Amino acid sequence: MAGPGGDDADAVDAADATQSATRPGGAESGEPGVTDAADATDATLIERDEGPLGTYLRGVAMGTADAVPGVSGGTIALITGIYDRLIAAVTAASPSLARRAAGGLLGDRAALRAAWTELDGAFLLALGAGIATAILSVTRALHVALEAAPVLTYGFFFGLIGASAVVLRGEFRVDTPGRAAAAVGGVALAFVASGRASAALGETALATGLAGAVAVSAMILPGVSGSLLLVILGQYGRMTAALSAFVNALLAAATGGPTAAVVATGVPVATFIAGGVVGLLTVAHAVRAALSARRAATLAFLIGLVVGALRAPVRRVGERAGAWTAGIAAEFAAAAVVGAAAVFALDRLAGGVDLD
Repeated sequence: MAGPGGDDADAVDAADATQSATRPGGAESGEPGVTDAADATDATLIERDEGPLGTYLRGVAMGTADAVPGVSGGTIALITGIYDRLIAAVTAASPSLARRAAGGLLGDRAALRAAWTELDGAFLLALGAGIATAILSVTRALHVALEAAPVLTYGFFFGLIGASAVVLRGEFRVDTPGRAAAAVGGVALAFVASGRASAALGETALATGLAGAVAVSAMILPGVSGSLLLVILGQYGRMTAALSAFVNALLAAATGGPTAAVVATGVPVATFIAGGVVGLLTVAHAVRAALSARRAATLAFLIGLVVGALRAPVRRVGERAGAWTAGIAAEFAAAAVVGAAAVFALDRLAGGVDLD
């Protein structure tokens, strides 16, 4: 929009101001008109939303979602507008980048800064802090819930998972033979893994590392929760208990308690995190490649995983209760309704999730 003078020079100046309003410096020439003010406002909002605090809060939302089976942190990233940036940052990690960063630590500070920028390190640091904050708090609460009321808790999980499958199915059509085959494969894999295959993993260090690799990688998948995959693998209760014990040991050590408990309880947590790092550096690349090459089939497979995972909460209740009764079924169903309502409400507030 031209300034009050209305001549060609003013028009050029105003156009330049409009372009510069989207940069941190704002308008550099010309008198800002309505368009310039709007652009400057947009730039301010973008800068505020993508600052460290905004990224941290997005991480809190993602961590909360991923701590609860059936709600996807990847979906939260998609809803809050950081999904593409997250994928780009995670997949930027490579052996060559690590070598350059290591060189920077040995003295080449310019190389270190370049590697940090290429990795989008500030973004990942703020996001990771938010995710960690949420997971540490939410998993402690869920561990208590699983111990005190396993039927209600797993019923709630069942509702979350089932409603998530419905929401995802409404956003994506499985209408070709290829998509249908991928979806069936996902259902079969999750169904089998939720049964005796989950017990086969046991509680070894290898199982813990594998659980970390799978669960952390799922954080970048829209529609699939890392906690959901832990439930499928039969590792959810064990890992929430391990994390809760580690946090308790840290709190005790901070108030003068023994540090040996921190080391003992920290081993499975460190193994899980190590597996998660490996998963991010490997599985994330594979997922990105699959989404790029066969996006529709990959999404159909992920939806199938969610559907097949419905077996897991039912089986866990059977293991805890020994046998299903009418009372247990009623409790389970009531909690499932609450969980489903929560997912549908979240989907409505978010305006749906666009998987295309």
